Amino acid sequence: MFTCERKPGNVLPTTGPLTWRKSKACSNAACIEIAEQSSSFLMRDSKEARGPMLTFSRADWGNFIAGIRDNTLKRE
Repeated sequence: MFTCERKPGNVLPTTGPLTWRKSKACSNAACIEIAEQSSSFLMRDSKEARGPMLTFSRADWGNFIAGIRDNTLKRE
């Protein structure tokens, strides 16, 4: 189980520049982008760079990735 916080696109939870990255397997614009901070991970839609984003704590990000890897994510 993990939790994440939705933030509006115009409110960045950081004071420095972010480096956004996406999967090498992403061949079109329908992808997500990830940025890493010291205490959290941010996720956004690559088609809406100024749109809303999700913020995950490091622990919740690890649980999210494990759920993808193990195919155990459940929608609630």
